[in-house]
Amino acid sequence: MSTRLLLLRHGLIKANRDGRWHGSTDSPLTWTGRRQAKRTGRHLLANEKIHAVYSSPLQRCMDTAKFASAGTDLVVQPLEGLAEMSIGEWEDTPFRELSERHDFINRSTADIHYTAPGGESLAVVAERVTQAMQHIDQQHEPDETILVVSHGVALAVALAVFLEDSPSRWVNYHFNNCSLSELVLSPEPVVHRFNESAHL
Repeated sequence: MSTRLLLLRHGLIKANRDGRWHGSTDSPLTWTGRRQAKRTGRHLLANEKIHAVYSSPLQRCMDTAKFASAGTDLVVQPLEGLAEMSIGEWEDTPFRELSERHDFINRSTADIHYTAPGGESLAVVAERVTQAMQHIDQQHEPDETILVVSHGVALAVALAVFLEDSPSRWVNYHFNNCSLSELVLSPEPVVHRFNESAHL
């Protein structure tokens, strides 16, 4: 057996709805996002035995984690490594502008060390997120289930590294708001379910 990591993307924020990049930008959940997180919590309480909860320290993830672990006595543990990819001076830029003006996704994917001004590269994000998940895995017993709340790009980069050994493959993994995925890291990384949102 291996420790089960239940990966949960945060609930909806206004920037998601408006198509703007909020990486390091700290954004609250919308009403819909809170509802998604509460429904996730009811689903997990009825179907899973969660042993610990870790979250990106950003508000949208911390609040999602609290709603998703409601009904338990677990304390949400913030972990810096689970934070979203920052794009520095380009934060809050519409995705369309990032594509048309900066070709950001293509340039980042072609060169994992490429950064927006003042931002992070895919390589940096890959290192910190995978290290965070490996740290979580090492802290827990093989029969435990751990809830890990993070962000769309951070989670995608982690899976790209664990499953395909390259952060440049992150575009293969899209996480809907409050979707659940199940990852085990040993004896080798395997995803048993991906981007499930029927509970919403």
